[in-house]
Amino acid sequence: MANQSDRHILLVHAHPDDETINNGSTMAKYVHEGVGVTLVTCTRGEEGEVLVPDLAHLAAHKEDGLGTHRETELSNAMAELGVTDFRFLGNPEKKWRDSGMMGTEPNNRSDVFWQADLDNAASYLVKIIREVKPQVLITYDEVGGYGHPDHIQAHRVAMRAAQLAADPQYGQGQPWDIAKIYWNTMPRSVVAEGIAKMKEIGSDFFGAESVDDLPFVKPDDVVTTQIDGTKFIEKKLAAMRAHPTQIELDGPFFALSNNLGNEVWGNEYYTLVKGEKSTKLNEKGWETDLFA
Repeated sequence: MANQSDRHILLVHAHPDDETINNGSTMAKYVHEGVGVTLVTCTRGEEGEVLVPDLAHLAAHKEDGLGTHRETELSNAMAELGVTDFRFLGNPEKKWRDSGMMGTEPNNRSDVFWQADLDNAASYLVKIIREVKPQVLITYDEVGGYGHPDHIQAHRVAMRAAQLAADPQYGQGQPWDIAKIYWNTMPRSVVAEGIAKMKEIGSDFFGAESVDDLPFVKPDDVVTTQIDGTKFIEKKLAAMRAHPTQIELDGPFFALSNNLGNEVWGNEYYTLVKGEKSTKLNEKGWETDLFA
């Protein structure tokens, strides 16, 4: 693959905060190693809950100012991780709105990401792919992890853009074929351990009694890759704190870290869906480097 100075990762996420929860340690690790990291966020998360009481007025059903506020949260989080190239999909004249949870009224608005034309949305991402020339793309799986419309659409747009960017007959600029594509995943064994530890301290993980209650959990055998970012856990936790409207500072994310130690958020997991798996594997048979 590319030389160190030429290496580049592109991440495609649905809302501000998704990037930090899923990939914060990975991003910080590769930034530290001198790898180029580009984050593309597809919406501003206007329909999200507001967990800070003093900011409740920003909610979509009130002043509808949460999207602008979350742009600032994203910027603050990226400063903690050291990521300098972060963008929203589209352009100033064409931005997509958060679609809300599946089956809710916002799904039907014409301006939400769920209603975006696939090839039109992908065309904006193709330009970025051909500009930054990533060897690695990270996004969600085909169900968006847990079924959120924007996560599913982000997956569709990312995969379609990767296909179009490699097509010499498509659009402007030189074609670029992304060598390795990964989907975020969470191994069953890791989540089961987390739930057990939380029960020991009389807490739970988002109300889950067992690992089977969580839709984003995947069998261990679909995991191909584990990135050890434990040296960068403080950066990830700081980036999580930079999203206070979305992540409770005394909620299950931080409780997990406090009670399981740094490895629970330092290790991040992926499924390789395009490209050749590395021969440099850990004891579980998982890759330890996205570029190997």
